[in-house]
Amino acid sequence: MAARGDDWERVLAGRLATHRLLEAASTGADRSTAITAVVDAIVGAHAQVMVAGETSIGLRVDGATRTDVRHALAQDRTLVKAHGPRGTVHLLSAGGLSRWVGAMGWIGTAGPTPPPAMRLTPERADAVLAALGSVLAGAELTVDELDEAVIGATGPWAGDLVMPAFGGYWPRWRQLIGTAGHLGVLCFGPPRGRKVTYTSPRTWLPGFDPQPGLDAAVDLVHTYLAAFGPATAAEFAKWLAIRPGRAAELFAQAEADPRLERVDRDGAGCLRVAGPPDVEPRRGQVRLLPLFDAYGVGSQPRERIFPGRATERALAGGQAGNFPVVLLDGVVAGVWHQRLTGSRVKITVEMFDEPTATRRRAIEEQVARVAVVLEATSELTFGPITVGAHA
Repeated sequence: MAARGDDWERVLAGRLATHRLLEAASTGADRSTAITAVVDAIVGAHAQVMVAGETSIGLRVDGATRTDVRHALAQDRTLVKAHGPRGTVHLLSAGGLSRWVGAMGWIGTAGPTPPPAMRLTPERADAVLAALGSVLAGAELTVDELDEAVIGATGPWAGDLVMPAFGGYWPRWRQLIGTAGHLGVLCFGPPRGRKVTYTSPRTWLPGFDPQPGLDAAVDLVHTYLAAFGPATAAEFAKWLAIRPGRAAELFAQAEADPRLERVDRDGAGCLRVAGPPDVEPRRGQVRLLPLFDAYGVGSQPRERIFPGRATERALAGGQAGNFPVVLLDGVVAGVWHQRLTGSRVKITVEMFDEPTATRRRAIEEQVARVAVVLEATSELTFGPITVGAHA
């Protein structure tokens, strides 16, 4: 694949179409089904900041609001809140979680090696995971309740305060929460007031059954490439936060899949979905994306998605997702900030180039759409953003 401008315009148009950022998904009579399909298409919605995850999904589904997303999670349970890519909290579909757990069981996790004082022996790690599987079966427990249950089932060593967190220390066993999520031992349950609860995926999703490991891992690559391809194994490793060598092994396995094909991108060997749909680029497409939106976090190469001033204003240490962004034809052209107070949302938009009257109207339409998702009345201001990342 050559690197001509028209090729990249088509790549971006294809990604935007897959992410439902050219046209929102229609809902028909079942909005929950549309929400689930969108979550699958973007390989999960980052939900460490829940309102951002709700906005990511809502903007992609025609007429959807954050209440619709919450209903799909809490009532329909077509969504599940779990540890997704990079060990961060995501909203996944029920089927997506089955693929995810199967894939991660085959791929394995590769976080940084903890300091000696924090480490768990393999035997003790297995004991913690077994305890979690036992105490969460049919239960919904807060982290404090899990402390008591896990320490009681394993030993005092699990409660040693050795894990630095928020200016203090957490019990030793908690370092395995993300691992337990990736292995299908743990997911999030319904909130108990302001407190988070955890449960078992088999409790949240009766009939939950992880897909076979290698098949699930190849399916994960296929879904990732549909959303972000063409991409290299190194880019997949960065998105997933795994060892580059492991990603290269998986790409070598996936290359035999007839759904995928190898292409060249600026001299880099990539995989993409075979025969991708030829989406005609549309000029002047403006979209507002919230914190940690999947499109910005997963899209590579960074310099093409965050060119020029976007590198300075919309990335934090080269990391995407820390600032809400304004897309123009799939490329970051501005940043924005929201302040949600009750039923009113104040939105400030900073464009890197002075917007034309047509572009201002497009931004106004997008701000109105964000307000619909948030079930709020909007107030728009154009001007510089002075707050930092995650604000």
